[in-house]
Amino acid sequence: MTMHFSVLASGSTGNAIFVETEEHSFLVDAGLSGKAMEGLFSQIDRKIEDLSGILVTHEHSDHIKGIGVLARKYKLPVYANEKTWSAMDGLVGKIDTEQKFSFDMETAKHFGGMSIESFGVSHDAAEPMFYVFHQGEKKLVLVTDTGYVSDRMKGIISNADAYVFESNHDVGMLRMCRYPWNIKRRILSDIGHVSNEDAAVAMSEVIGDRTKGIYLAHLSMDNNMKDLARMSVTQTLESKGIGVGEQIDLFDTDPKVPTPLVAI
Repeated sequence: MTMHFSVLASGSTGNAIFVETEEHSFLVDAGLSGKAMEGLFSQIDRKIEDLSGILVTHEHSDHIKGIGVLARKYKLPVYANEKTWSAMDGLVGKIDTEQKFSFDMETAKHFGGMSIESFGVSHDAAEPMFYVFHQGEKKLVLVTDTGYVSDRMKGIISNADAYVFESNHDVGMLRMCRYPWNIKRRILSDIGHVSNEDAAVAMSEVIGDRTKGIYLAHLSMDNNMKDLARMSVTQTLESKGIGVGEQIDLFDTDPKVPTPLVAI
């Protein structure tokens, strides 16, 4: 049994991740316009109409911008917890009741041989949560938009085959940037976004003998760079005895270009 995934888009301008098995496929968030989402799907040679559904992490616009359009056009089921549904009300337009499904935090849903587990993160949204995908012995973890990675989260996400992991900002760049202080404080807080270094420390504590790849996600356009994120994470991991390029590989994600569809 094989699971494939692609980070279709990642960053403050929009986020979307595609996950499929032989039986089912899901889109996690649709933070770009419907037209942009269709373009991203064409780049990985997949069709939106073939999706089993859309999973929502939280109601921020860079995660839900295209959800209403896609749900209406392609008659797709949409899954979110009740607080997120309430927070999205008025932001995604009308979605028919029969397309709206509840997916509570800290629960799992099963779709054929695929199991999807939800877990809470620390972010300034109504009830933000991310997902772990299980297919046979394979495990894929998606975790961005969190101010820190708690011990509870680490227990849930440990020893995955692959991670899509937030590496949002370089602290020095953020402190020096033009953002107002209240925005900087929000990003640096426990309900903001994790820095390169904090992300790498958390990674070092969850990487297991099955872990092969980590995709650095949700990089700030103003306060990070791909090369800097990769260098910072590499230095921290190697200081903890984890060989990058040997034990595990690091991969970039992009706001506009999907990562290749890869199997785990």
